[in-house]
Amino acid sequence: MPKGSPDPLARYRAMRDFARTPEPAGGSGAPSPPDGARRFVVQRHRARRLHYDVRLELDGVLVSWAVPRGPTLDPDVRRLAVHVEDHPLEYADFEGVIPARQYGGGDVVVWDRGTWEGGDDPAAEVVKGELHARLHGEKLRGQFLFVRTGDDDGKEQWLLLHEHDEHAVPGWDAEDHPRSVLSGRTNEEVARDPDRLWRSDLPAAEAAVDLRAPAPAAGPSDDEIAALADLGAGGTWEAFGRRLRVTNLDKVLAPGRPGEPPVTKREVLAYAAVIAPVVLPYLAGRALTLHRFPQGADGEGFWQRQLPSGAPAWLPRWRAEGGAEGSTEGRSEGGTALVVDEPAALVWAANAGALEWHAATARTDAPDRPTYALVDIDPGERTSWEDVLLLARLHRDAFAHLGVRAYPELTGRRGIQVWVPVAVGPSFDETRAWVERLSRTVGQVVPELVSWRWGVRERGGLARLDYTQNAAHKTLVAPYSPRPAPGLPVSAPITWEELDEPWLRPDAVTVRTVGERLATRGDPFRGVLAPNPSLPAIM
Repeated sequence: MPKGSPDPLARYRAMRDFARTPEPAGGSGAPSPPDGARRFVVQRHRARRLHYDVRLELDGVLVSWAVPRGPTLDPDVRRLAVHVEDHPLEYADFEGVIPARQYGGGDVVVWDRGTWEGGDDPAAEVVKGELHARLHGEKLRGQFLFVRTGDDDGKEQWLLLHEHDEHAVPGWDAEDHPRSVLSGRTNEEVARDPDRLWRSDLPAAEAAVDLRAPAPAAGPSDDEIAALADLGAGGTWEAFGRRLRVTNLDKVLAPGRPGEPPVTKREVLAYAAVIAPVVLPYLAGRALTLHRFPQGADGEGFWQRQLPSGAPAWLPRWRAEGGAEGSTEGRSEGGTALVVDEPAALVWAANAGALEWHAATARTDAPDRPTYALVDIDPGERTSWEDVLLLARLHRDAFAHLGVRAYPELTGRRGIQVWVPVAVGPSFDETRAWVERLSRTVGQVVPELVSWRWGVRERGGLARLDYTQNAAHKTLVAPYSPRPAPGLPVSAPITWEELDEPWLRPDAVTVRTVGERLATRGDPFRGVLAPNPSLPAIM
């Protein structure tokens, strides 16, 4: 846009709802390139139709063209280029997914980027309708020409072509080079697992939020695992730099599944040590409630919300108002809770017979402000697994419609939970009301499957979409927590696509199989560590 325009990004902003789209709003100042060079970026964008967005930095914005078939290095080929609204400079790094039903909804990768040179007054050339640009990118190099040819229904039609120079390549096609120069990924891979979120409510320097989990803490060494195996019935085991007194290592804590040996306490401790670095980001800074089974999964269990008075002094902890240390009363009444801020603390919990780990949905530094909203698909006696999957798919579609990131998890029992990361701000009452509106909307689609009755006996065997789990005194079973059942199934994060895979069952993943799953598929829950900017209104 030429100099002197009052707000070159007004049209861009008017076309987008930044409460729903992860695109940057702009105006907060992107860092300038070195030596005053102008940037360019080309983004491969799968929206209603596949196209390439060519953007050149000019006078504080990215002047942009949509090129349906993509730019080319072939000097004998001309490409249609539609002049579109200017974009903010921050957009040069945007790679991710624009929610469905938002303007430009679809996946975007940074297909090429670099710097460009123009004539003495390229802004005047844009106004005139003939822009010369020499690109220095990773894929696009050489002299390009943009020429305006007319107007079609209010949209300026241009041609984009590469001039005959040393960088010209006959027959060159953008579709032969689909990967991002930023991440090395294809559009399909970004759509399946976006690893960055644009927070349009943050300054440019903070706007790109990495959805990838931080590098996990180092796991136990081979020598540490071997030392546990050699301990006999008990003794002192050094793990993660802590000396742990472990006991009854050969006690059976869960029967095996058909054809498998029973699960011993030694195996549970080894599992806790191996999984601790993976699960630590989901537990750190949160009060942990333990479901303890000292006599194993077949025995009677009890909940312990507070650390016992004899707990080691090194254990991380949080003291709530009221209550007394050593109490087994609810956290809402105060007391001192375990906080797993280091891996050894989880091993300590496993040694205490904790076969389930339940974390608070709020952090200890803001205990009345949840960071997750929870959808709990709780099946009834008449609810088949296919019915559970249908309810999960309907929620998946609702989240896609709203443009909200959400992450499903097998409960390890019968149902599926969905975690929705939220920025600190809404109260528990607000997240509960939002989830209730969402789930009631879903429930209206299949009323024959859902009951809104509170009591189990009153539901007639139907499923309950339990929004009441969004409360200060409630906890969530942690990702990868064991569950007290044969083989010790775990609450296993899954991808939305896996809802359609034939192997899927609520207890399909166990303490013995989760390691292979993580090694081959990674951790699909990492996105919950970055909050959605806001929870959109549900009409």
